[in-house]
Amino acid sequence: MLIAHLSDTHVTEPGRRACRVADTNAAVSRCVARINALRPRPDLALVTGDITNDGRQEQMREAARILSALGMPFRVVPGNHDDRGALLEAFGPEHCTATDDGHVQYAFDHEDVRLIAVDSSEPGTPGGVFCDRRARWLEAALASAGERSVIILLHHPPLKFGVLETDADGFEGAGRLAELVRAHGNVERILCGHIHLNAHARWCGTTVSTAPAASGMRLALDLTMTEDPAFVLDDGGFLLHHRTADGGLATHCLNARPDERRHPFHPD
Repeated sequence: MLIAHLSDTHVTEPGRRACRVADTNAAVSRCVARINALRPRPDLALVTGDITNDGRQEQMREAARILSALGMPFRVVPGNHDDRGALLEAFGPEHCTATDDGHVQYAFDHEDVRLIAVDSSEPGTPGGVFCDRRARWLEAALASAGERSVIILLHHPPLKFGVLETDADGFEGAGRLAELVRAHGNVERILCGHIHLNAHARWCGTTVSTAPAASGMRLALDLTMTEDPAFVLDDGGFLLHHRTADGGLATHCLNARPDERRHPFHPD
């Protein structure tokens, strides 16, 4: 099993730059090309939210156009910069579906793993939300997994990573999610975005992994949490989650740098 994990693509209308400086569309296109060039090629791609920069329909259509170049099936979940209706219209049921109450949530199987997409977005707030309705839905989805390993994907990490802006955003209902994860020892990984950095942390008996920003808007990390939030431009990146021969789930962080020439190791 090989899964490509992108997040925070922040796609804009063609010809526009996010925050006036970031050519996010070009960065995401580089990531897509880099993923397609991998050997072996991933058999699945996941996009964990903030697909658009402002949630507008034209941005979502452009995101769907760019991501449709992926040479493998892919699934998406919304982030706080996205509009659910625009997401469902642009991507359709092949890539995401909604529950009866309108949350973009669904579960599907890939090889021997149950993947569960959870909608942690809430209109009008930048932070994560996990309400009672979402908790009941996830509880049923986890129960239906049986003994299979489970990967949960959502936009907001349910714990603090020492990042001022996103820690301040918060995650309402993180305790509810924690109870469900603790009760199901088969939750192998929780995949998120939101913080525009690759980071990993143990939480409630599993590992939370956040993907770097495919948009190339890498957060300027300040663990003193005293500086105003800012980002650094880079080439964009993504994670590869690889089921190893001994059954582990190894995660690699790759960037989309155009120059990927290989240089052999040799003695000086």
